[in-house]
This record gives sequence, C-alpha cells and structure tokens, in this order.
Amino acid sequence: MDTAILVIGANGQVGKVLTKALQDKYGKERIIASDIRKSEDTNGIFEVIDATDIDRIKEVVVQYKVTQIYHLAAILSAKGEENPLGTWNINVKTWLNVLEVARIYNIEKVFYPSSIAVFGNGAPRNNTPNNAYLDPATVYGISKVDGENWAQYYHIKYGLDIRSIRYPGIIGYQSLPGGGTTDYAVDIYHKAVLNERFTCFLREDTALPMIFIDDAVRATIEIMEAPAESIKVRTSYNIEGISFSPKEIASEIRELYPDFKIDYKPDFRQDIAEYWPKSIDDSEAKMDWGWQPKYDLYSITETMIRELKAQYEMTI
Repeated sequence: MDTAILVIGANGQVGKVLTKALQDKYGKERIIASDIRKSEDTNGIFEVIDATDIDRIKEVVVQYKVTQIYHLAAILSAKGEENPLGTWNINVKTWLNVLEVARIYNIEKVFYPSSIAVFGNGAPRNNTPNNAYLDPATVYGISKVDGENWAQYYHIKYGLDIRSIRYPGIIGYQSLPGGGTTDYAVDIYHKAVLNERFTCFLREDTALPMIFIDDAVRATIEIMEAPAESIKVRTSYNIEGISFSPKEIASEIRELYPDFKIDYKPDFRQDIAEYWPKSIDDSEAKMDWGWQPKYDLYSITETMIRELKAQYEMTI
C-alpha cells in the first residue's frame, strides 16, 4: 500500500515545517495537509478539517486512502488558560476523534505531540526523567497527559501503532509566536532583527528546555520511521535540544547585536514556567530510536537571525 499521510493542524508552527519535510520525503501527492481553514501559502493537497468533526476526518481518510496521521491540532499553554474548558474540549475531543478513526480504518501509524507541560511539582526540575510523576498545572498539560494515556490505551487494547514525543519549547523562524509559554524565545529574535527593545514575560534566570524547529521536525519523522519494536514507550518520549534562560539568549544575541536591550516583566506565564522542568533527560529516546539534537544556542541564534533578516528584507 502506498503511503498517504494526513497532517491535522498543518497551519501551526510545527505543522507548516513538518508538512514541507514530509512532502520533500514522500512527494506532494502523498501528503494531505489540513486545518480548520486553508492557509494562503498552501502548496500541495489541502483539505479543510475541523478536527472536532469526526465525520469530516473519516471523509478525508477514505478519500485519500490515508495510511498515517500526524495529529498536531491543539490550543497551547498560555492561550489555553484563557479558556480552560474550551481548551480541554478541543484538545481531547480532537485526539479521541483521530484515535477512533485510526481504529476504524486500521491506520498504520499515528503521531501524537505531547509536551513538557505534562510535568509539574511532582517531577524533578533538573534532568527530568521520562517516567517522572505527571501533575501538570495547566489545562494544556492536563490534556496532554490525558492524550498520552489514551495513546497507550489504544495501543494496548486495539494494537494501534501510536508514537509520541514531548516537545520542549520550539524555536523557529517560519511562524510567529502562537500562545505558548516558551514563545518568548521566538519573539526575542524578531525584536532583535527589527532593532527593537524586547520585554520578556519571564524572569531573566528562568531556564527552560528548548529545541530548534529543524530538530523537532526531524525527531518527529525519525520516531515515525523507527521499527515498531524500537518503540518501548507508548505514552510519550522526552526530547530536548538545549536548556537556557532569557538572560543567556539575550547574551548570545548581543554577540550579533551589541546594543540589543531587554526588560523583564514577569506575568502569569512565569507562574506556568515555575512548574516546568529546567532540563530534560531524553536518554530513553536516544537509546530506543537514536534521537540526537544537532542545534545548540549558538547555531539556533545564527540561523534565526539570518533567516529573519532575509524575511524582513523581502517585505521592505
């Protein structure tokens, strides 16, 4: 059977880059991008899907004979706190719809994105292990724990091949910040390139795990391509690129922009960050399916500045 991959939530930060990477790997004709509305820069097959509508997912799966699903649709941490019940409904209902469609139509593989938001005060904050106690402090984190457990349940009960990684903060130049607690690490580069002062909503010493978008997308594809027998964890795998604080990223930016200015005005997102790990132990992912990050803070900064400068110069 030919591979046909449905990406739900293809307009998001990860979705855009992942869709392009999958198109490059498998061919545009085998990738079906989808989201609640069509993107202006759609390139390839696109279907409008409201993932709360299970019948619409079924229609697309049948139409394109889908063999794999990447489910990326979700409301993120900071945005989610503005409407907890709505966030829960969307994050959980859409995932259960995908699981049911995968069960009914015998989908070969399903990807579920979890997050470091699953961790809370019950987990060690330094080098947080994969099997740490999960007691999240946000509705986003609660929904991701729920999703991990449903993934494992459907694997055990129905034999579905579901694979998942816990994303740390993702840094990329392809999209604007989308409502996450770690999004300062994207916005700060935009302000630097525009020669604007940056106001950070976290304290200067708040270290959090981060990953560059290229590493995140590569990890996503690598776990999906790994042999099934290599996937030992059926809830979700920790992965990390590098941990750093706002003060450290500002210092790296000043190597290129010596006059860069930053202020610190912590808000409710600081309270969210206090529950999250400072660093992640991703040794199980490295051992089971060979995960290795490639980008450090220097290479992230160099790439972000270069790519954003090119983007802004094109709009002038």
